[in-house]
Amino acid sequence: MNSSKASSHILRNGNDMEVAVSPYGGIIQRLTAPDRHGRYEDVVLGFDTMDEYRSKNPYFGALVGRYANRIANSRINIDGTTYHLTPGKGGNHLHGGAIGFDKVLWNVDTSGMTSHSLRLSHISADGDEGYPGELSVTVDYTLNDSDELSIRYFATTNKTTVVNLSNHSYFNLAGTGARDILDHVVELNAEYFTPVDSEMIPTGELMSVSGTPMDLREPVRIGLRIDDDYEQLEYGQGFDHNWVLNRAGGGLEFAARVSEPTSGRVMEVLTTEPGIQFYSGNRLDGRITGKSGHTYRPRSGFCLETQHFPDSPNQPGFPSTILRPGETFESTSVYRFLSK
Repeated sequence: MNSSKASSHILRNGNDMEVAVSPYGGIIQRLTAPDRHGRYEDVVLGFDTMDEYRSKNPYFGALVGRYANRIANSRINIDGTTYHLTPGKGGNHLHGGAIGFDKVLWNVDTSGMTSHSLRLSHISADGDEGYPGELSVTVDYTLNDSDELSIRYFATTNKTTVVNLSNHSYFNLAGTGARDILDHVVELNAEYFTPVDSEMIPTGELMSVSGTPMDLREPVRIGLRIDDDYEQLEYGQGFDHNWVLNRAGGGLEFAARVSEPTSGRVMEVLTTEPGIQFYSGNRLDGRITGKSGHTYRPRSGFCLETQHFPDSPNQPGFPSTILRPGETFESTSVYRFLSK
């Protein structure tokens, strides 16, 4: 790959906030956010060079698709036809397969590019990673002067297929590599979550969070419950689950809030999606050296992946992820940064 073609594009607002996005994988390489003294610092995990992103890494900052999260047995059935997807570890399909959207070089639409916005596009061929249909995808990144980064996803297909798109940024509001995220305080707008089996595949249930460590409806320090004696936490080695968001309509609605007490940084997430995967970086194992030589150990960062539910194509009780010809998949998520 010609590295010049994958050079990052810098979005800036009037407050000196910056977001660096690479066409390779649509990766958010850098995102600066203000502390309580107005100082902006990078709050996403990642690497210093594109070569490191192209080597083995846990989806730092990347767009994930065609289907974010897991699909059981790497198999889907659409209108009576079974499609076999590229299997991952354990035989289940993960984040779009071996060469998902995180590993392709997206096209940059320079006609719509400004200092505040960037449009990427990609055409995924019929049969790509086993999925039916040619899928045309567009993703818009926009940074406004309210320190809000919005990501808008659009997709169309020429054959009935499934689609579930998300961003897989790992955040540490104390600053990338500063320390673990156990003292961050998290709040999720969700009364239910989708429990999983030992392979992290949803059982199909919607389980109440009430009376469990998964109850994050009120602000809770991440480290308070993460190692509780609770089967779901044991399966995920901590938090790594889809929460069913409370929704009143189809527009942007509040999904999550995370704050970091030392810096005063706060991140709020709004989305049009029905679910959010809260992952506390449990499988970072200290073998990855990231930005400025920082070693990423377990729980060095957290993810809030706005999404449809995992394995929805095989779970008739979950919201549908079917996309048919003539329809347009649309989704918007906003990451708002504040300080207190």
